[in-house]
Amino acid sequence: MNEVKSMGTAVVTGASAGIGALYVDRLARRGYDVILIARDEARLNKVAGRIGEITGRTLTVLRADLNDRADLRKVETLLRTNQSITMLVNNAGFGSVASLLDADIDKMEDMISLNVTALTRLTYAAVPGFVARGDGAIINISSIVGIAPEVLNGVYGATKAYVLALAYSLHKELAGKGVRIQTVLPGATATEFWDAAGFSHSDMPASWVMKAEDLVDAALAGYDMGELITIPPLQDGGDWTLFEAARRELSTKFQQSKPGARYCNPDNI
Repeated sequence: MNEVKSMGTAVVTGASAGIGALYVDRLARRGYDVILIARDEARLNKVAGRIGEITGRTLTVLRADLNDRADLRKVETLLRTNQSITMLVNNAGFGSVASLLDADIDKMEDMISLNVTALTRLTYAAVPGFVARGDGAIINISSIVGIAPEVLNGVYGATKAYVLALAYSLHKELAGKGVRIQTVLPGATATEFWDAAGFSHSDMPASWVMKAEDLVDAALAGYDMGELITIPPLQDGGDWTLFEAARRELSTKFQQSKPGARYCNPDNI
């Protein structure tokens, strides 16, 4: 396994299980050393030990709660100072299926803090070094609810829409600077996510739920294809191409000094 070309070091958040642990496995097999970050150190050690033995790569565990300011700063410092880091996978996050009337606002605030604030701060910590070295990649895990926020909890959908919007901006700013951006939009995936969200994926039709292994392998295939946005459950990529073309066309029609005619009807004044 050591004959695989070294790809530098990848940092994976939310790496103790599910999608994050699978990214650790797949990236190690591709030749990355990996720094695993999550709250549960025992589970991190188990993942690192198993994958390190299989791949022969160097896997390092860093216990951190990204909703804790001191722990978040610790990870930011790592990203700023460790020049071997060539990839950041922002996977840590959680969701909810609760309606506005049923949701705990403190939990919603925690969701925003992890899904948006921590992801943003880690991205901002990693990018300057990537740009200086002319090499690096950011993979952010969003969700299909970033496009379809009506599907689950509205705050969760809003946090994932933020991640999608950030992708476009990062791509524009970093084009030509040697930094790759990819945002992955999973659909329903068989992971522990649903337990934390308050709903079991086993209660959904099996045809809706993707295996986590298939999700990560498809996401990395999209990465290899150079995709900015990767949506593994979308069967026809042409649908996304049409959606993107319509969005970009619409965005060219906003530079106007006067309101649209529909707002200027005297009968409405």
